[in-house]
Amino acid sequence: MSTPSLDGVTIVDLTQFEAGPSVTETLAWHGADVIKVEPRGTGDPGRMAFNDVNDKDSFFFLMLNANKRSVTCNLKTEEGKELLRRLIEKADVVVENFSPGVIEKLGFGWEEIHRINPRCIFGQVKGFAAHGQFASYRSFDMIAQATGGMMSITGEADGPPMRCGATIGDTGTGLHMAVSIACALYQRSRTGLGQHLRVAMQDAMVNFCRVGIARQQSLQQPLPRQGNPVSGGVPDGLYPCRGGGDNDYCYIFVKEDLEAHWSGLCDAIGQPELKSDARFLTPALRMEHREDVDRIVTQWTKARPKEEVMASLGAAGVTAGAVFDLQEVLKSPDMHERGLLATFEHDERGAVTVPGWPVEMAGAVPIALAPRLGAHNEAVYRDMLGVSAQELRELEQAGVV
Repeated sequence: MSTPSLDGVTIVDLTQFEAGPSVTETLAWHGADVIKVEPRGTGDPGRMAFNDVNDKDSFFFLMLNANKRSVTCNLKTEEGKELLRRLIEKADVVVENFSPGVIEKLGFGWEEIHRINPRCIFGQVKGFAAHGQFASYRSFDMIAQATGGMMSITGEADGPPMRCGATIGDTGTGLHMAVSIACALYQRSRTGLGQHLRVAMQDAMVNFCRVGIARQQSLQQPLPRQGNPVSGGVPDGLYPCRGGGDNDYCYIFVKEDLEAHWSGLCDAIGQPELKSDARFLTPALRMEHREDVDRIVTQWTKARPKEEVMASLGAAGVTAGAVFDLQEVLKSPDMHERGLLATFEHDERGAVTVPGWPVEMAGAVPIALAPRLGAHNEAVYRDMLGVSAQELRELEQAGVV
């Protein structure tokens, strides 16, 4: 099973920024041939987003467009639209995440795509549901988190709603669409027909809040924010470690109904006598004396680096996780050895480290750098559409590609 799972699947990628590119990048990591169709001259606006250097592809773009091919096409010209139609004829999937109504104004809504290629699956990512009250509104990651309930349950109990640091509104929505596209491809193997898939960023965030929604059912008021603690167990939260840096912490979680966790903690910190201490004999008592527990645990963690704290507790069967910052993650030998991270030499940006797909499976696709703008014009237009070198030069001169 060395062949990638989506080998032979062709995807026309009309996406930009993050939510849409996350869909197509995920499919590319499973072996699909993703052809990113970008505006002539400027390309995906994500190429310049959050950029630290002018006129060079941003790290933001490089993270979200690995393993794709890039062609340019001016969709404001009839010649450009004809090129896109010909690509759609060859495609298994078309994905877009323009602002509401843009793709329809260009003449490539679902009805037209289905007319061109009835087997083609059309995926659209929008901020809000097409038939909902906010259908015409634009959205970005933080808007999705706010309107989908996620922000309301994130943050400290006495603080304001908080955006999740990971861009889950964008990438999380993209992953939802990628899963459904894979399912639609499987369904097509039985029906022979493509279908229209739509996902709203707001709706994807609601789906991510399922556990919070479960807790909300028994409350008469909105589910409160509670910061880091997640249960009635003690310890449960972040504990400072040696070094005192911004991320020198370890999260320690002793589940209230698992005495083995508490016992393992006591042994790991070298104080087995705590197991028979009258203050800590039951979860309820430990909660009552939480300040004492936290003081004892903190005294132990502060004397050790976070990696040692995690290793000691983990070996004792206690759930614990060091807070690794992204700089530490990027340098992780373990993640590089396992292929989760790969470092490339970019001709303009130097060394670039890119994360790949985290699921281990047969036929996994190695990470490849995101393409330069229009790098595959000749290959795609020639090999897929039969455009001659002379025709390609004429299209370039006409401002189409």
